[in-house]
Amino acid sequence: MRIVALIKEVPDTYGERKLDLETGLADRSASETVLDEICERAVEAALKLAEDDPEEVEVHVMSMAPESATATIRKGLAMGAAAAVQVTDPALLGADLSLTAEVLAKAIEREGYDLVIAGNLSTDGNSGLLPTMISEWLDFPHLTQLTSLELDGATISGTRPTDDGVEKLKATLPAVISITESFPNGRFPNFKGIMAAKKKPTTTLSLADLGIDAEDFSVPRAIMTEVSKAPPRAAGVKVTDDGDAARQLVDFLAQNRLI
Repeated sequence: MRIVALIKEVPDTYGERKLDLETGLADRSASETVLDEICERAVEAALKLAEDDPEEVEVHVMSMAPESATATIRKGLAMGAAAAVQVTDPALLGADLSLTAEVLAKAIEREGYDLVIAGNLSTDGNSGLLPTMISEWLDFPHLTQLTSLELDGATISGTRPTDDGVEKLKATLPAVISITESFPNGRFPNFKGIMAAKKKPTTTLSLADLGIDAEDFSVPRAIMTEVSKAPPRAAGVKVTDDGDAARQLVDFLAQNRLI
């Protein structure tokens, strides 16, 4: 059985965030780039499943990322993944969710994975839609927002909290699952893992390899037409209590249609 954990390089959460006004994209040079924490948890979840049956289960990592993301992808290998797949192509710069989902789905299909594990929400995009979109492209069942996970032969199962309790979900492989931050943090790569990662195989794919045209608009694509900085915040209104503060406050709320 082959499991793939989807990983993503993102700007450091604690670093500075800037927008490139020429491209409309995040300026990734403004801060350090790191492996997204939720992706580390996805890799950890995959490795935990493999530990139960190491002879039968193999874990890979996959990322759609620029060539410069090699070090980030290698972290997934250092954690314990056996191999990596990196999809990189100049035409993918600024790819929207539709193109990203198509690319990753075609790469997953090409490599023949049985189980796809993804984080539910990246720290840079915050869409929460990508795992579902990938499952639609692949026509795989999708178990979402999982807080626990169990693999039994060709059946994957897990739990998901709801307003009314806890749902128990299961699906027959192949399948896509998305996990939440309730899963454990990713393990810290040790020296042995870091050295071994340098020798593990990495398959590099382009759009041509996957038969995808990034400018094929018969498939829905989002196109950025304009970008600008957010306007500066206006000064607030200060209410001085001379005995009529309540009236001033009510007037302010009414003028701004807040009441």
